[in-house]
Amino acid sequence: MAKVEIYTKAFCPYCARAMQLLAGKGVDPDEYDITMDRAKRAEMLDRAQGRSTVPQIFIDGAHMGGSDDLAALDRAGKLDPLLG
Repeated sequence: MAKVEIYTKAFCPYCARAMQLLAGKGVDPDEYDITMDRAKRAEMLDRAQGRSTVPQIFIDGAHMGGSDDLAALDRAGKLDPLLG
């Protein structure tokens, strides 16, 4: 199975939606809560090429985007092959 990483913040409905979608696929991602963690936020900004919204999702190190991007990949039938 692919390594999935997700940067989140507390009380973020988009983060919850992405986590729910991944859970439905049987994925338990590495979650990084950036609410109070400046170092992880800086890491996210670097990895996501400056995108500052959450969630930011990575599959096997490749940036997938946010919650809407993840849902679009799923609707297009492209998420399952990425997850392996």
